[in-house]
Amino acid sequence: MAADRAGAPPRAWQRMLSGRRLDLLDPSPLDIEISDIAHGLARVARWNGQTGGEHAFSVAQHSLLVEAIYGQLVPEATPVQRLTALLHDAPEYVIGDMISPFKAVMGGSYKECEHRLQRAIHLRFSLPGETPAGLKKDIKRADQIAAYFEATRLAGFSTAEATQFFGRPRGFSADRLDLAPRPVTWAQGAFMERFAAIDMLRGA
Repeated sequence: MAADRAGAPPRAWQRMLSGRRLDLLDPSPLDIEISDIAHGLARVARWNGQTGGEHAFSVAQHSLLVEAIYGQLVPEATPVQRLTALLHDAPEYVIGDMISPFKAVMGGSYKECEHRLQRAIHLRFSLPGETPAGLKKDIKRADQIAAYFEATRLAGFSTAEATQFFGRPRGFSADRLDLAPRPVTWAQGAFMERFAAIDMLRGA
C-alpha cells in the first residue's frame, strides 16, 4: 500500500473502485457495495499465497467453497443463512486475509476492526448484525472443513498437521469440492453470480 505523505492528516478510510470511501473506524453500511467485496476478495490470496497452481486460491473462492459445504451440512438452510455463510470472510476485502499466526500476534485490535466491518456488511445486506450462535457454529464447521482440504490439497500440509489444526472431516470428499485455483476474473464473477442467486431467493 502506498505511504501517505509525511505530515498528512491521519487517514483511516479506503477509497473503493465504486467511489465509496469506507471508514475503518466507523464503517457505514451505506459505503459497502457487493461489487467492491467481490473485486477485493478475488484479489486476496488464501494462505498468504503459499499454495500450488498457476493462480492464487482467493478468499472469493474460499467463500464459495464454504457456502457450498455449509449447504451440504445444512440442506434446509434459508437464503439468509446461506448468504451469511457466503459473506463470512467479507471484511477481508478491506483488511486482507491475515493468517492465524499473525492474528495471534495482533491480538484484539484486529478482531475489533473485523467485527465492525462484518456488522456493517451484514446491515448493508439486511442480515442480522450479530450472527446467531447456532449459525455461527455451523459456518465455522464448514470453514474448518474447507481449510482442511485447502491445507492438504493446496498448501502443503500433511494430513496429520491439517487434522491437528482443523480436524479431519467426516463424510466429505475433496473430489466433490472445487479446489482448483482460478483466475481473478473467474473468482470475482463466480462470487457475484452466487451472491445474486442467493439474494434472488430471498425475494422469492
